[in-house]
Amino acid sequence: MITVFFDGKCGLCSREIRHYQKIAPAGRFCWSDIASDPSPLEVINVSQVAALERLHAQSEDGAIHVGVDAFLIIWAALPRWRLLGSIIRLPGCYQLAGKLYDRFAKKRFERLAHCQAAIASD
Repeated sequence: MITVFFDGKCGLCSREIRHYQKIAPAGRFCWSDIASDPSPLEVINVSQVAALERLHAQSEDGAIHVGVDAFLIIWAALPRWRLLGSIIRLPGCYQLAGKLYDRFAKKRFERLAHCQAAIASD
C-alpha cells in the first residue's frame, strides 16, 4: 500500500487528493492528512513542517519519496496518470518538473497561515 502524506488544509492539495481518491484502485492507497493529524509522520521520522513544505509518499517497500518523486509513485498506481508519470521521468522533463514543483511548493508554504504556524510550533 502507498501512503500519501498530504496537506488537507490546502484547498488545491485537497482537491487533487480527492480526485486521486476517486480514481484510485481499492486498497492501493492510505491517505494521511498531516495538517489535521501529524502523528503518522512520527513513524517515518519526518517533521510536520517538512511534510507541509513538500508532498511525501511512502511506497510499498517502505521508501520515502518527496516532491516530484512522490507524485511519480502516486501516478504510477493511478490508471489515467501513468502516462504523465512516464513523460515526467524523461531526462530534462524530470529536472524541469522538479524545479517547477519546488518553486510552487515554496510559494504555497510561505502563503498559507497554517504552514507558518507549524514553523512557530516546531
